[in-house]
Amino acid sequence: MKAIELSAEDFSNKTFTVTELTSVIKDLLEGSFPRIILEGEISNFRPASTGHLYFTLKDNNAAISAVMFKGKSQYLNFLPCDGTLVQVRGTISVYPPRGTYQIVIDSMELAGTGNILKMLEERKRRLAAEGLFDSQKKKRLPFFPKTIGVVTSPTGAALRDILQVSGRRNPKVSFIVLPCAVQGSEAALGIAKMIQIANIYKMVDVLIVGRGGGSLEDLLPFSEECVVRAVAASEIPIVSAVGHEIDFSLSDFAADVRAPTPSAAAEIVTPLLVDIKETISSCKNDLYDGINVKLERLRLLVRSFTPESMELRFRSIEQPLLMRFDSAKEILLQAMEQKCKETRRRIENVVRDLDGANPKNILARGYSMVKDLETGKIIRSEKDTSPGHLIEITPASGKIIAKTEGAL
Repeated sequence: MKAIELSAEDFSNKTFTVTELTSVIKDLLEGSFPRIILEGEISNFRPASTGHLYFTLKDNNAAISAVMFKGKSQYLNFLPCDGTLVQVRGTISVYPPRGTYQIVIDSMELAGTGNILKMLEERKRRLAAEGLFDSQKKKRLPFFPKTIGVVTSPTGAALRDILQVSGRRNPKVSFIVLPCAVQGSEAALGIAKMIQIANIYKMVDVLIVGRGGGSLEDLLPFSEECVVRAVAASEIPIVSAVGHEIDFSLSDFAADVRAPTPSAAAEIVTPLLVDIKETISSCKNDLYDGINVKLERLRLLVRSFTPESMELRFRSIEQPLLMRFDSAKEILLQAMEQKCKETRRRIENVVRDLDGANPKNILARGYSMVKDLETGKIIRSEKDTSPGHLIEITPASGKIIAKTEGAL
């Protein structure tokens, strides 16, 4: 629609429709700013599936909506994200359906690092150096939590999504909402306090800490140091669910598990009751089947123990033992017999030696023993006696007394 041309005096007497007024504003703005160069920090970055880029450019005191269509964005040499400081060239445009003005960007280049991202990166490095993000400190989530705590705004869409998803997955799980602000200067202290209260009173088995999507500034409370430390110090396992999948906060790094959205966090911590029942039923059936199989094996085993089979089995065990016994017996008898023969031979040899050394046997062969009758000493040579001495001669039988006449 063509803009209505009116003088300043006619504005007070003219009744405008919304469309007419918007058309006038559109012509004024677009005519006054044909092409400008603008510098600002990207916030609330929302890339569309069509390739168009929607975001906000802001500084400390103001913000303006921005759009960069696919025909221009495809030539970017960097990936825009929240907190990036950029310099853009484009034209001011009014979007009548919403009654908002925006800058349509033709080109965009980096102008430096955004203050928020710079601050977050410095804080992340410092807290990481203290060990708050160590993976060894991460706790495992309970398999079947009885009570789940949610630290979030009691009126936000995130809580509604969590309760809907969890109720659908498992209505047996109970919830405790720990209400707090999730945006603004006082939000961080409230979030940290709720986490500490849940731990002091051991109220729940697992905690979901988060909120729905928003700009980088909106999510800042979940990156405040007091919140990050409360998350890291929690004895209760914590799932961080801040914003959408492309969003991030420092609490994500300190939490035990990071969920891309609050709904995803509900799916992570809430076991699907149907799956649990099916698993229990499957385990029960497997247990019954295993018991039945073992019972059938035992029945077959018992049936095999008839008197005949038992006797046969006993014989099969006994026969080799008897054979071993008989063999050992034969070996023992042979060894004893051999030992007896050797002993008998040794005894015979000893007896033979003793018989050969027996004086009576020696005398029986014609030898005699001669002693001096006075001294009783054995006379072994002619020097042991002298003529005229009496001697006693002992042959094999009897004794003979004689007197020596001399020696030869």
